[in-house]
Amino acid sequence: MQQLQGKVAIVTGAARGLGRAYAEALAAQGAAVLACDINDCAGTVAAVDSAGGRCVSAEVDVTDMDSCRAMAAAALEAFGRIDVLVNNAALYAGLKGARFEHLEEEQWDAAMRVNIKGVWQASKAVVEAMRAAGGGSIINISSLAAVFGLPYGLDYVASKAAVIGMTRGMARELGADNIRVNAVAPSAVMTEGTAEFFGEKFDKAKGVIAAGQLIQRNLEPQDLTGTIVYLASDASAFVTGQTHMVDGGSWFL
Repeated sequence: MQQLQGKVAIVTGAARGLGRAYAEALAAQGAAVLACDINDCAGTVAAVDSAGGRCVSAEVDVTDMDSCRAMAAAALEAFGRIDVLVNNAALYAGLKGARFEHLEEEQWDAAMRVNIKGVWQASKAVVEAMRAAGGGSIINISSLAAVFGLPYGLDYVASKAAVIGMTRGMARELGADNIRVNAVAPSAVMTEGTAEFFGEKFDKAKGVIAAGQLIQRNLEPQDLTGTIVYLASDASAFVTGQTHMVDGGSWFL
């Protein structure tokens, strides 16, 4: 039995990598999916369609509120309701690491606009539709970096720590509306974005990361999708305000 039959999910940052994996997993469990990104999501739509799922796409800039409102309108037009939002869009792959005092101000501001403001605005855009549907689930993608303290990436660390704080505050505000808000904090996932982030140090980083985990292998996208499906489904109906670490036992909250 499909866990998400009849539900409608929006996934931001869905053009590739984890966002695409989330969209495919949600659709495989019966959800109708709106795949959103500032880039073309045609590959994600094709992957879902070929597997027999339902998916449409929209070009969305989460830093622009009008674009976020258009995202919600597109989901309502296509599927009639909104039950799930996965706030996955984030600046990560293109960030240039440096000691915190040497980070470029422009990059810092961009990370905050996408990784924090984007979560806030996408959530604002869907909340009325979720209330109208009788409730929903907002899933914010944070990172192990937020609690571990990744060196040479303070902009990313600060933004993902903010996501955890926002998750807790939003959960308290939205509980009365039966809207659950949870965060997922993975370690470095083996995607194109992670390879770009570490660059020539990627192979060495993979070994170091795996060695620091209780489960000593690298995190793959399929290791995360079960948690996303669980939080989107009624199986987690009494779970809100939590940060779910998916990191092979790197960190205990």
